[in-house]
Amino acid sequence: MQHDIEAFTTYLIADAGLSENTVAAYSRDLRDYGEFLRGAGTDSFRDASRQQVIDYLSALRKRGLKRSTIARKLTAARQLYKFLLREEYTDTDPTANLDGPKLARRLPHVLTEEQCITLLETPDRGTAEGLRDAAMIMLLYATGLRVSELVNLDSHELNIEERLVRVKGKGGKERLVPVARAALDLVVSYMRTARPHFDTRGDTSAIFLTRRGRPFSRVGFWKLLKSHAAAAGLPPELSPHTLRHSFATHLLHGGADLRAIQEMLGHSSLAVTERYTHISNEHKRTIYEASHPRA
Repeated sequence: MQHDIEAFTTYLIADAGLSENTVAAYSRDLRDYGEFLRGAGTDSFRDASRQQVIDYLSALRKRGLKRSTIARKLTAARQLYKFLLREEYTDTDPTANLDGPKLARRLPHVLTEEQCITLLETPDRGTAEGLRDAAMIMLLYATGLRVSELVNLDSHELNIEERLVRVKGKGGKERLVPVARAALDLVVSYMRTARPHFDTRGDTSAIFLTRRGRPFSRVGFWKLLKSHAAAAGLPPELSPHTLRHSFATHLLHGGADLRAIQEMLGHSSLAVTERYTHISNEHKRTIYEASHPRA
């Protein structure tokens, strides 16, 4: 089984161009599936039966896992069998035509524009760390970047003259995202006055550095953001992705074109971007009910 997992993950990295985090998640889910099969007396993914896959999904439900987690694990198994079929390692797919758990449609959590302003004003810009933190938060909200894209951003990917940032997103796809003047000015100020304070090693071109001179990890920035959110009195569920959602929603409130938002976010499908229209409609309804005399 391990051989099949390694062959599959190599394909995901080399051919499909998926990120390390996505590949690691696939690998974890497949190891879990493999352990179940071994417990059921099957030592190879290729020998699994349709009934065993059904029993696996049932076992996941009994473990109390969320439907979204079960759906993800089933997706990992489906993709593995597609790979095995394509490489002619097997001639059967026990996941074929299996129904996964139905997922409730959840709207993204977003901040109000006032809450975003409060968050942006929380870091103390009079210190090197505060200026860095403010620049990171401002850039995230001004561009809608994913947190992994933000922490991996290099100085050569920021075009100050054109006010653009070049981003390498999911699947290695590159896109250009415009940067608001206020956000760009703050990032430039950080790079000129505060970044040298952190760049004691001189061996990285990453824009945002920790006090040890290393690029931020996703978890490191998440903790930083949580700290400032708590100081600002914002909801505890706030995450880096909340700012990405807020970016898209506030653009829609301002009348931005949905296709343009899709390109800025790097969504492969317009359907993914369309979920923000539901939030925007709720916003309009709230304004209507608060303002119209016949509401």
